[in-house]
Amino acid sequence: MGLGRNRRLLETCRWMDIERWNRIDPPSAFTHYCVLNTMRAERFMTKRLFPFLGWLPVSRKHLTADVLAGLTVALVLIPQAMAYAELAGLPVWMGLYAACIPVILAGLWGSSNHLQTGPGATMGLVTASVLAPLAVAGTEAYAALAIQLGFMVAVLWGLVALFRLGFIINYLSRPVIEGFINAGGILIAVSQLSKILGLELEHGSSVIGDLFGLFRHLGQVNWASLGIGGVALVLLLVGKRFLPRAPMALAIAVLATAMVYLLGLGDPDRVATPVDIVGAIPAGLPAPVWPAPDFGTGLKLLPGALVFAFVGFMETCSVARGIAARSHQKLDVNQEAVGQAIASLGSALSGGQPVNGSFSRSALNFASGARSGLAAVFTGLFVMVFLLFCAPLFHYLPKTVLAAIIIAAVIRLMNLRQLVAFMKVNKVDGTAAWVTFAATLAFAPELEKGILLGAAVSILAHLYKLMRPHVAVLGRHPDGALRNADLHHLEVDRLLLAIRLDGRLFFANAAYFEEQVHAALDRFPEARHIAVIFTGINEIDSSGTEMLKELHGQLKLRGIKMVFVGVKNQVLSVMQASGLEELVGKEAFFGTFENARDDIHSRLPSDVTYAI
Repeated sequence: MGLGRNRRLLETCRWMDIERWNRIDPPSAFTHYCVLNTMRAERFMTKRLFPFLGWLPVSRKHLTADVLAGLTVALVLIPQAMAYAELAGLPVWMGLYAACIPVILAGLWGSSNHLQTGPGATMGLVTASVLAPLAVAGTEAYAALAIQLGFMVAVLWGLVALFRLGFIINYLSRPVIEGFINAGGILIAVSQLSKILGLELEHGSSVIGDLFGLFRHLGQVNWASLGIGGVALVLLLVGKRFLPRAPMALAIAVLATAMVYLLGLGDPDRVATPVDIVGAIPAGLPAPVWPAPDFGTGLKLLPGALVFAFVGFMETCSVARGIAARSHQKLDVNQEAVGQAIASLGSALSGGQPVNGSFSRSALNFASGARSGLAAVFTGLFVMVFLLFCAPLFHYLPKTVLAAIIIAAVIRLMNLRQLVAFMKVNKVDGTAAWVTFAATLAFAPELEKGILLGAAVSILAHLYKLMRPHVAVLGRHPDGALRNADLHHLEVDRLLLAIRLDGRLFFANAAYFEEQVHAALDRFPEARHIAVIFTGINEIDSSGTEMLKELHGQLKLRGIKMVFVGVKNQVLSVMQASGLEELVGKEAFFGTFENARDDIHSRLPSDVTYAI
């Protein structure tokens, strides 16, 4: 290895570690090359174990931007965390606990510069649906199960990171997620209407039943609760439109708390129908807890944990990818799984509710000018400051305001027009989206059944398309190319029939392709040669080659010769290994259709010609 040929490697090595370079004596190209690779491996492992070291050195300008972005997000996160804990049926402080340490850990070990982790509306609803059959909401047993659920989700995300299974998110299509989110938004909004109205109702097994329950109890509406919640909801929606970066939720929460305290609206001694309030919030940072469930409880929680991990990771990665596309950042999905696993474990160990990435707060973080994951660290630190010094001040925060915050969030989250658009673009995707939407509503509160049914429909539709690939009889287009004759209304050569399959030729569709070839020959019985165009086939398996052998024999009995055009190297190697090439002969393989046509034409009687 010459020193001149490795000048760039040597310069890189010298730049990476000048002291280690200087210790090499005598310097040789091979020694320098080995040192370079060793240091590259060390840097790779360091980046994997401590990705936050990549932020260093932090300039003053970037530090200021991250501090301001972190503060902006924290002002939104504090009231949201309390609201989403209420949505999950948990004490508000569990939402606040999930809004500090997990946010910091996800920022340190994730790959996205802008992703904000913590409590969320959709996954809060999933948490409630998983835990509702196992315990009564608001009890200590229910809260303990929530912590154990978070621990199991951490383990599942850890397995995804360990075995680099980030690709599994591809098995849950975007239409399925959108169908679930829109249905979940309706369920969330309906579940919060009773709190806006100040009614204490047991939620049934369907949206229709819950709505009928609301109508039956309209005479018991708490008008103070409705007034506060209604005004809060209007202000949140208007503020989001005209002041999108202002901490409207926190401002409304502070004002509503002050009003309830000063007017005594939460005191049963002063008003006949008091407004339901949050109550005492313990001051101080969360104490560590042991989150691991016993074997029996773990088995009960496992289905729900799988749904939470699957949907949560899909939502988190979708958010991170969307923001990364706008910020032009390269995203590592498996590293993001590491960050989410550590964050979920941190939430469980600190007594918080299960967490995942948040779309609204991540978008706000990006819009606020965050430059790195350090912004998320500051967000968590600001929430810690709130817990230490300000949490008890929200004792009189009315729950109707938290309900308004949740409804405002899900209204922005829902997009039924997107489901309509899916149906216009692709009937299969649209069907999967609407099936998921309807099933989620129908199976509520067992939401996992809805999304699993939607995923099953999406996967089965995908398998159906693989089993019935696009097969076309070709004709010569005026531009000179071979194109789908039926689609472009082209003349087909009735003696030399050209047929093309787009996709893989394997066990799932081999029989279908054989059927299509016979159907084409039935349409054009005069054909004496058939050219199978392989330009669209990237892969073939044993079932595909065996089918072609059988097809060759069947066509030979009918006096029809089959030739292969444009076979790619990886496909040809399989044909050779299976003995197909030897069976049909090397003379049956051509690089282009023109070559095949000219060769066949040269063997024909002079009075026979081909049209294409």
